[in-house]
Amino acid sequence: MSRFSVVCLDMAGTTVRDDNTVMEAFAAAIASRNLPAADFNSGMKYARETMGQSKIEVFRHILGSEASAKAANEAFEEHYAGAVAAGDISPMPGAVGLFAACRAAGIKVCLSTGFAPVTRDAIVAALGWETLVDLFLSPADAGRGRPWPDMPLTALLRLRGESVNSLAVVGDTPSDIEAGLRAGAGLVVGVLSGDCTFDELNAVKAATGLPGAPLILDSVADLLPHLGL
Repeated sequence: MSRFSVVCLDMAGTTVRDDNTVMEAFAAAIASRNLPAADFNSGMKYARETMGQSKIEVFRHILGSEASAKAANEAFEEHYAGAVAAGDISPMPGAVGLFAACRAAGIKVCLSTGFAPVTRDAIVAALGWETLVDLFLSPADAGRGRPWPDMPLTALLRLRGESVNSLAVVGDTPSDIEAGLRAGAGLVVGVLSGDCTFDELNAVKAATGLPGAPLILDSVADLLPHLGL
């Protein structure tokens, strides 16, 4: 029997393959604000460094103005929604099997994301995942987005998990790993199926000084044995 009661998984780059659509959407959104080239490049650099975090918070940092941040966020969502409608997203190999194996073992499954709920729900609907997992979370549903622990802890509470030690948090960015470490999760996993390297994911512990250490895997297809399944 697995010691885990809840698994909180990221979406884009972890369970959802989108062929870099996130960064393309950031580029379209930031370009829509007609910034000078240097500011555009700085904004794109920040967007990559904070991958996995709440999109509206990223735009607030880049643009300063709340009105500009909201407009950029709307442009981001519109661009990404177009990619979803065009069929440019697909399940990561092993993701659907992972959902099924966890639920068969009595482990509750949450998908969390930095996307707004409207974008998240469009992805879920396009993939037909509405009934495959137990909970979907965006920062708006939990309080703060990554790297804060609000989403994984909200998943644990809403899904009536046994303890933080029975929580597993999985994602493809440093922000995912930091959120899992801050939550005190019993297992924190970084996967290399997104844009981040092993060294970038593995550096989170040293950079933050948080207790615990991430397990780095190639993809979610490799996760089941580490859940005891």
